[in-house]
Amino acid sequence: MPRPSASDADIDPRSGYCASAKTFHSLRTPEPPLPSPDLPLSFPAYALSFLPSPLPAPTAPSRPALVDAGTGESVPFRTFLSRLRALAAALRSRVGLAPGDVAFVLAPAGVHVPVLYYALMSVGAVVSPANPSLTAAEVARLLALSNPRVAFAVAGTRGKLPPGLRTVLLDSPTFLSFLLHDESEDGTGAELVVVRQSDPAAVLYSSGTTGRAKAVVLTHRNIIASNVTRAPAATETLMLAVPLFHIYGFTFCLRAASPAHTLVLHTARARFDAAAVLAAMGRFGVTRLALAPPALLAIVRAAEEDAAAAAAAPTRVATLKTVNCGGAPVAADLIARFSRMFPGVSVTQGYGLTETTAGFCRAVGEEESARIGSVGRLSWGVQVKIVHPEAGAAMPPDVPGELWVRGPFVMKGYLGEEDSTSEILDSEGWLRTGDLCYIDKDGFVYIVDRLKELIKYKGYQVPPAELESLLQTHPDIVEAAVVAYPDDEAGELPVAFVVGRPGSHLHESHIKEFVASQVVHYKRIHHVFLVDSIPQNAAEKIYQYIKNFKKIETSGILCSRPAVNQEPQEQKIEATSILCRIDVDRKLFIPLHPKA
Repeated sequence: MPRPSASDADIDPRSGYCASAKTFHSLRTPEPPLPSPDLPLSFPAYALSFLPSPLPAPTAPSRPALVDAGTGESVPFRTFLSRLRALAAALRSRVGLAPGDVAFVLAPAGVHVPVLYYALMSVGAVVSPANPSLTAAEVARLLALSNPRVAFAVAGTRGKLPPGLRTVLLDSPTFLSFLLHDESEDGTGAELVVVRQSDPAAVLYSSGTTGRAKAVVLTHRNIIASNVTRAPAATETLMLAVPLFHIYGFTFCLRAASPAHTLVLHTARARFDAAAVLAAMGRFGVTRLALAPPALLAIVRAAEEDAAAAAAAPTRVATLKTVNCGGAPVAADLIARFSRMFPGVSVTQGYGLTETTAGFCRAVGEEESARIGSVGRLSWGVQVKIVHPEAGAAMPPDVPGELWVRGPFVMKGYLGEEDSTSEILDSEGWLRTGDLCYIDKDGFVYIVDRLKELIKYKGYQVPPAELESLLQTHPDIVEAAVVAYPDDEAGELPVAFVVGRPGSHLHESHIKEFVASQVVHYKRIHHVFLVDSIPQNAAEKIYQYIKNFKKIETSGILCSRPAVNQEPQEQKIEATSILCRIDVDRKLFIPLHPKA
């Protein structure tokens, strides 16, 4: 079906809004322009096409392509290119990968990971990275979605993979031998593989808008379009303090192929260490830092709590110009606190989904970054509709609604799930984000709330449905509802309301341990409330009001606020931390008094 278009004369040059089509359009231009979609081209070939020819002599000074912030190991740009070529040849001749084969990657951040991503895509294989902290059961669910032919892991994650799946360890002599160019080998290289822009390049995992994990198929065209919109004008040293399996870190790490970039990878395996990140920024001359809001908060707190560190902070990161913060909303107060500790450094926000190949709107430059609360303006090639959630009508500027987006970066679909794809992506290419947003008269995008149920814990997606299903496998649990609890540090915490089997002796600590033993750390339940019942509608589904209850503080205990001041019909229930009543009329959990 042909897509309706708006002429430039119909588009407001200030907001990008076209009143006739009721759509918002990007006012930015791509640099460089996108190649023709019919041109056979892989993302690696596209990225490498911008290299100078010939390359500078090996003796000429050059910037490293990759740096491990923990060990200090650096990979010169020429070495990055030679490893990419050697690995691409080995993937075909020694691993036997063919175009379209899925390669599952279960490894922490390291200098080999960007090389592996590039080599896989260059031979037409499909990169499928996952969180190395996942449990074996969680990994098994992802493997069932993507059906990989091979896995790349490290010694510490190999045990989470099934024995029947061929696995190559990135910390093994075998893989290291793949990175060495052997002139005697007649292996076929990536140059013999024809890759179309419409071919799958990556499969990443997202909970979409329904809470169940799905495999998101991104094409080479998607990734090309995403990287065109974020190409910087000057050289920079970018530090990635975000996971490389997340769409945020995945797209940023693909900058390794630019000789104008140095990627400094935060490779700490333990809890985020703000002091170590600050030290690494000074050591490696970092000009741009990419992280999530909880990490930004940790850096601010470290500077505020240590007077000596606060005094030294501006000089220790004298090269730092910009902080990219994504994965979750950033509070205006946090940005103000950061600016006091690090004057002259701008904090830029963006907004996007796995399904949109990362961000499709962002703040560019100091002037746009000064719009506190906004996630920036639409990137090149973006069209947006703000749709009323109930009426379905497209809204004008300054009116909130669900954000629908269309552009060359929108995913191909969910792997093997046509019904789930059609629920979020229509025949005209519009993707429903599930987020309530508005765009002002200057074209700035603001996120108001989420219509979807996903819990955002420190930037990670936590699907309530997954945890509810897990809780209901406990022999003493009849029913469970998992909801989000607002938290200043984490953004949101997963908490659970649980109905126990009559005669059982459930306790909060036992339930939390039951869940924690089966999920990755960020999916753990932080509070449990034992209740007699969970109100349901006629379809036996949990009322949505539970999913969106409001927070008040009662001695630091989780509770909820009634909508109006009236005496409702009530039923007392005892939680592990507080006494509550169910407001049957307004379907609300209401706190009474904390337990002594």
